[in-house]
Amino acid sequence: MSRSLDTLRFDNRFTRQLPADPESTNQRRQVMGACYSRVLPQQTRQPVLVACAREVAELLDLTLETCASEQFLRVFSGNEVLTAMDPYAMCYGGHQFGHWAGQLGDGRAINLGETLNGRGERWALQLKGAGPTPYSRTADGLAVLRSSVREFLCSEAMHHLGVPTTRALSLVLTGDPVVRDMFYDGNPQAEPGAIVCRVAPSFTRFGNFEIFAARQQWDVLQQLLDYTIRTDFPHLPEPDIDTYLMWFDEVCRRTAAMIVHWMRVGFVHGVMNTDNLSVLGLTIDYGPYGWLEDYDPDWTPNTTDAEGRRYRFGQQPQIGQWNLGQLARALAPIVGQVEPLQESLMRYSSLYNDGYNAMMAQKLGLSTFDPATDVDLINDLQSVLQLRETDMTIFFRSLAEVAPVADEADAQAPFEAAYYQTDPLTEAQHHDTLNWMRRYADRVRRDGAPHDTRRQAMNAVNPKYVLRNYLAQLAIDKSAEGDHTMVQELLEVLRRPYDEHPGKEEFAQKRPEWARHRAGCSMLSCSS
Repeated sequence: MSRSLDTLRFDNRFTRQLPADPESTNQRRQVMGACYSRVLPQQTRQPVLVACAREVAELLDLTLETCASEQFLRVFSGNEVLTAMDPYAMCYGGHQFGHWAGQLGDGRAINLGETLNGRGERWALQLKGAGPTPYSRTADGLAVLRSSVREFLCSEAMHHLGVPTTRALSLVLTGDPVVRDMFYDGNPQAEPGAIVCRVAPSFTRFGNFEIFAARQQWDVLQQLLDYTIRTDFPHLPEPDIDTYLMWFDEVCRRTAAMIVHWMRVGFVHGVMNTDNLSVLGLTIDYGPYGWLEDYDPDWTPNTTDAEGRRYRFGQQPQIGQWNLGQLARALAPIVGQVEPLQESLMRYSSLYNDGYNAMMAQKLGLSTFDPATDVDLINDLQSVLQLRETDMTIFFRSLAEVAPVADEADAQAPFEAAYYQTDPLTEAQHHDTLNWMRRYADRVRRDGAPHDTRRQAMNAVNPKYVLRNYLAQLAIDKSAEGDHTMVQELLEVLRRPYDEHPGKEEFAQKRPEWARHRAGCSMLSCSS
């Protein structure tokens, strides 16, 4: 374990092997024929370390002593660039809300470089909110505390839930005010600035390939594709047409698996543009995300998406396939074949559906998925959960406690514990709810697993603790006042989201009524 950041081994293969922006000035512009632009982080005035994720430090062979050092604070606040680093911003495009948006790029993210740890693992370090880049367009490249707390906590919460994700090493207050119009309604305000250090094997997105296809820069597209396969998919053969097709098929598989996990824990990404999907199948870019509380497949946390609800919870699987279709279009001129790409897209659908069914069987405590009975059981449960505002996380956790021989009152208990509405059920709602529970009890009895075995299995896939929207907002409010203890406390609880945590039950409670319509708890914007 290193005691100094100077012992970090930077490989920087991305900047060594891919074409660079020939211009060195940090001016907003269209960058042609280059995968990245070299750029330095902006100096910050009075940085303060809010939190550090010890597991991510361990990935980098860093000690907690090093993370508490002045050098760590200088580097991850943007005030010092280590000699071995080669900072850059990536060039990419993307489809935003279904429409081609042209060049986008790292507008408020600066990659410090790629490190190799003692196990030979490659980790890219990226500062989000570290200042402008050539891709910032009209923005300042900075980030505010509220979005940075949410990104830091959610990155780590998702990892510990078992969801593929980028990670977060540190959260730093910059000491500089940042002006933001939170809901784009003409009311800009100065907010505390902050920087998150994001960590991942790679931050390459679908949009990195789309931009060069849109510009018909096929040589650069192929260079990036070959680099990505050799660096991030080293288990694949040397790049050629067949390998490109194998690679795309694997990207489809990884994307399907990732979205199955999103649906398992009730996560809504909120802005599934093609520039926000990782080719590694990692959850990336925690912007206006949200956690599904009352079960509503049509819910989106993003104010920008409030009318069309393109990125609502229940449509995430379809959007994943649509985005993969755009990546396939970018690759088609390189591979010269359409049919194999279409086959992979079709395979995505079957992989997702099979994965979803297996996942739902696990959530219900069933040893296997039986299509003869379980398709209807799962579909009808989704309908019953929508009869009332039913908290998804609490319902599944409570369901594990119900024995298959429970009486009628016990059978109602998982729903009662999870309801937000307090008025009595109608006769029809009561009938549908009890009818589903009876069918579920029959299915569990046929499955035959002992009650304790089933409960343990369910509690291993149904978390008790998730980063509820109102909890994140409470942590933001306290941190803005200089009290960072709730950020650290949430981080600690979310490290073991499937455990009980005696004394921390408040973090597993339903959303309070005051948070129903409060900004940051129910709806969020892309503003950060």
